[in-house]
Amino acid sequence: MRQRSRDRSRFSPSEVERTTAAPAARWARGWLGLAIAGLLAVFGAGAGVAQEIDAPRIALDGVPFSITIQDHDFQAGDTATLRAGDQTYEVEATEDEEITVEGILIEGATTLTLVDAGGQTLAEAEVDTIPGWFAILPSLIAIVLALALRQVIPAMFLGIWLGAALVYGSVVGVWYGLLDIITTYALDALTDSGHGSIIIFSLMIGGMVGIISKNGGTRGIVNLITKQANTPRHGQTATGILGIAIFFDDYANTLIVGNTMRPVTDSLRISREKLAYIVDSTAAPVATLALVSTWIGFQVGVLDGAVQQIEGLDESAYSIFLHALPYDFYPVLALVLVFVIAWSGRDFGPMLHAERRARTTGKVFRDGAHTGESPSETAEREPKPHMPQRAMNALIPILVLVVFTLGGIYVTGRDASEPGAPLRDIIGNGDSYSAMMWASLVAVLVAGTLSLTQRILSLGELVDAWYAGIRSMILAVIILLLAWSLANVNDVLHTGDFLVSTLGERLSPELLPALVFVLSALTAFATGSSWGVMGIVMPLAVPLSWAVLEANGMATPEHMHLLYSATAAVLAGAVWGDHCSPISDTTILSSLASGCDHIDHVRTQIPYAGLAGIVALVAGTLLVAYVYPWWVGMLVGVATLVGFVWFFGGTAGAHATPAMPEAPPQAAE
Repeated sequence: MRQRSRDRSRFSPSEVERTTAAPAARWARGWLGLAIAGLLAVFGAGAGVAQEIDAPRIALDGVPFSITIQDHDFQAGDTATLRAGDQTYEVEATEDEEITVEGILIEGATTLTLVDAGGQTLAEAEVDTIPGWFAILPSLIAIVLALALRQVIPAMFLGIWLGAALVYGSVVGVWYGLLDIITTYALDALTDSGHGSIIIFSLMIGGMVGIISKNGGTRGIVNLITKQANTPRHGQTATGILGIAIFFDDYANTLIVGNTMRPVTDSLRISREKLAYIVDSTAAPVATLALVSTWIGFQVGVLDGAVQQIEGLDESAYSIFLHALPYDFYPVLALVLVFVIAWSGRDFGPMLHAERRARTTGKVFRDGAHTGESPSETAEREPKPHMPQRAMNALIPILVLVVFTLGGIYVTGRDASEPGAPLRDIIGNGDSYSAMMWASLVAVLVAGTLSLTQRILSLGELVDAWYAGIRSMILAVIILLLAWSLANVNDVLHTGDFLVSTLGERLSPELLPALVFVLSALTAFATGSSWGVMGIVMPLAVPLSWAVLEANGMATPEHMHLLYSATAAVLAGAVWGDHCSPISDTTILSSLASGCDHIDHVRTQIPYAGLAGIVALVAGTLLVAYVYPWWVGMLVGVATLVGFVWFFGGTAGAHATPAMPEAPPQAAE
């Protein structure tokens, strides 16, 4: 918080009363004298009070920090001294409006004093301190509570509260810190223009998904794919392709693919466990990779909050996200494994037993399985009966969304780049936030126009479908706001600085991405929330990665792949843990939409997800950091998966005459 160097010359109310009580002449002379005195105070002592020290609200014991000197009247080349307890720091003036002094170290509450060459005090500021390890407590508590409570939102809230209280350095911070959550940290996060853009985009794309689901467009896409499914191999492959086609939202993907493909896979005697696995494996892994999806705004938003904490990194969050995609090994390998399993006809572990049961007996789920019901909210986005289900009603809005997003990024990037700049620089300089908002607005309008002009939906039904889609994004917006608030708390507490001073010279830069991957995966597995983990870990991992690179003299273009890999490790680890977690929302929805017993789904999926995760960690993240480039890591990972399935997998056998099993009634049919 900015602190004034000293109080300006002021006059107390009693002095004013004595002056106004005098006769008129005395009153005039008195006020004239006060005016002259005021002018002398301002101009005569200007050199002593004009400066202002902008010091941090709080500092960490033994951790370097920086201050800026503002409103100074130094000339270039002038010198001054900053005293911080027993330490002194030379200050050399520049032509800039602000002068930065870095590397200040203090122990305990200290008065910073700026003096000129003659020893005259120019400005002062008080800085309180707290123990350095306090800086990691908010994020640490958020992670531990998320593991213990299995609830991300309360965990993040309590972490923010703790951090806000620590800023005050006393017990009164418990109350004032609670109030600051809303009035300072959350409000600052919400009023940031970039954050507001992400919220608008996320809500609008959610609304578009609601419309194209209700008008039958997404069902139309499904119908195009299912025409080619006539064998177990083709049925599984078609399900995987459909999962990739519904790339724009993981919930839409899960509910649409599961409910739609279930009759097809049942007729082909594909087990419900296999259907749930394919549905789950093409939901979050696809959404996290898609350049246009309900995930992109969240991921870039969390990454932007982390990037803003880094000084000296001149690259946008969207550009870092794009550069990190080649290092996002787990989602890619999870998708590869789906098609390797589907096309080879080979399985292993509990899934092999489930497939053999379905092929030989026609029982697509085991006896006594609890298939459950699909969520009632699905009905709000189900197409109206007896209405046409045209794929173009979804494909056109999605195409508009993609084209306008990419076009907007290109146009804004071109305007911000030098003439003749390469495409990579143009995309990196583009205003992705504006582009995504423009695209989402136009896509919603196009989806609405198609629905109204074909008389598929009335205006009231259109608004209801749009609102249902927006409601599905509210939880994401809440997590986003908490993630940004936690990042703000970490910034005030200098969490990145503490990690730098503690780990910067001790942690191997090459090992960091793998450690981040494991941390994200374990946290996501225990909490069941990939987004919550991204919100907690990203603000720590990205600044720490940059700090480790700087501490080892590796903050150079040729080593930027380690920063990109650490960024991808947060995203990939969160998806892996979420994919394996029995309490994950997408895992639960996959079971329900596929009509599969939830425990059976988890039990059969974990070996597959575990295989893809271990290969991604070792052949991808770890060895790419030490040995070979990312594309070699991807090829090694794919070859490893194919080899494992070929040597350790078994076939389920030929299926008998297709027959529909007697399944419990499904609410979402």
